[in-house]
Amino acid sequence: MYRESIHLSTTTREVLVDITPQVRAVVERSGVGNGLVNVYAQGATAAIMIQENWDDSVQTDVVELLRKLIPRGVWRHDAQDGNGDSHLKAGLIGPSESIPLIEGQLGLSTWQNVFFCELDGPRQARQVLCTVLGA
Repeated sequence: MYRESIHLSTTTREVLVDITPQVRAVVERSGVGNGLVNVYAQGATAAIMIQENWDDSVQTDVVELLRKLIPRGVWRHDAQDGNGDSHLKAGLIGPSESIPLIEGQLGLSTWQNVFFCELDGPRQARQVLCTVLGA
């Protein structure tokens, strides 16, 4: 097993950040050829998603859909810190994805990348844990 953290910061409240190059680099440093990498967003208002990478319209569409499905300012948790929608969005997407490793490469299709979903930014310090399992 090999574990490493990816550190990033975000500049807007809601955005999908492509972290595929960082995940690939972790896998390379692990030396694991075949197995799995689990990518886990630490934080109750962040998530991980595998999504289309061809252009950023899909990422923009995801953010816009989440805003329509889960609007700001109408949730009980907003009374505490105003980010009830962020918690719900993160819970809907989920904190992690597992990706197969095939001969040292991420088992993603041509049009898939790994995205960190910032749902309560901007944040100076976000952390994603990558755990690589295999041989």
